[in-house]
Amino acid sequence: MKSEIIAVGSEMLTPFRQDTNSLYLTEKLNEIGVTVSFKTIVGDRKRDLVNAIRAALARIDILVVMGGLGPTEDDLTREAMAEALALKLRREGPLVAALATRAAQWRIPLPSNNLKQADVLEGATILPNPNGSAPGQWLDTTFQGHRKLIMLVPGPPGECKPLFDAECLPRLLTVVPRRTIARRILRAAMIPESQADKLLAPIYTAYTDVETTILAHGGDIQLILLCSKSSPAAAKARVDELAGKLEEALEDWLYSSDGESLEQIVLYYLGLRQATLAVAESCTGGMVSQRITSVPGASRSFLGGAIVYSDTLKHAFAGVSPEMIAEHGAVSAEVAKALATGIRLRTGATLGLGVTGIAGPTGGTEEKPVGLVHIALSSAEKTESVEKNFRGDREKIREWSTQQALDLLRRRLR
Repeated sequence: MKSEIIAVGSEMLTPFRQDTNSLYLTEKLNEIGVTVSFKTIVGDRKRDLVNAIRAALARIDILVVMGGLGPTEDDLTREAMAEALALKLRREGPLVAALATRAAQWRIPLPSNNLKQADVLEGATILPNPNGSAPGQWLDTTFQGHRKLIMLVPGPPGECKPLFDAECLPRLLTVVPRRTIARRILRAAMIPESQADKLLAPIYTAYTDVETTILAHGGDIQLILLCSKSSPAAAKARVDELAGKLEEALEDWLYSSDGESLEQIVLYYLGLRQATLAVAESCTGGMVSQRITSVPGASRSFLGGAIVYSDTLKHAFAGVSPEMIAEHGAVSAEVAKALATGIRLRTGATLGLGVTGIAGPTGGTEEKPVGLVHIALSSAEKTESVEKNFRGDREKIREWSTQQALDLLRRRLR
């Protein structure tokens, strides 16, 4: 069965607030075999909300509308749903009494506008909300001759999530055909999105019963595979079959078959090799270290490092000679190697990583443009470096540099 989530609130159409409830609701719906086909954000305008509800009901089976159940003039979800379905609203006495009791407990008079929270759609079941004043509503109805399951839930996360778990999911389980959604996430590093899709599309498009989504960001490719079947074994088998073919096609670009981050994989390999790591970062300004230390238990393999932004600190913390910097420039393969070797020797780490580059937007030259980055990895046996020219703004260049550094580590350790 297909579902849609409508988030109500003009604040979510601004740069200052975003909908996060739908991520949680999607996960819960997927767990019972319901796919989310659409997500819509609608401002606090009744006509827009009525149109959004009607459009949703024309294309899906299950609709969750969250938000707009409060007491203010712009809380219009109940009224919009009533108009969309040509239903009446009835004011429930027990809900009015509950609102009055709540107001008395707070020692405030009950404002008249709060009474709208006691309005219930004709034929709907009230869903208790112990964490707030706005109850939810469940409606099993028809629209254009087809059965529809509709849930109205409050917007605040502390009310939305527990109400959905306690009241909506049990009801859905009694009417939704039991299916299982199996999911796999494959991740690959430093392969361009267009190249990945050209390589993989002929494979995944043949699996019409598996939904494949490709996400790309900062040198990281994620392939999300979803398959809904009547049994867990059937869904898993289908996803695993496709995943195996994609893994084979990705070859060395693939670093994770179950969604682990690149930093998790690097730390796994470091632990497996009983190796330690230290870093000396210039243009990335500590981003490599931040990603590594975001993983619990990183201290078992990661010793630390230094942010060596200035030439003075490149010498003081990693032993890079001023003469080398003067001859080759701070952004060079020679300096990157010296950073990696120097930080390894000074910390006693098994591996040393050095990163230096021009993140921009200024500082580039014709010979060394913005986006030029040198990354080096040093061990007792050898020191290697890679040169990259990344495009984009300052943040994108730094993200790609960090990803490249971690991928260089992964490939060496693997």
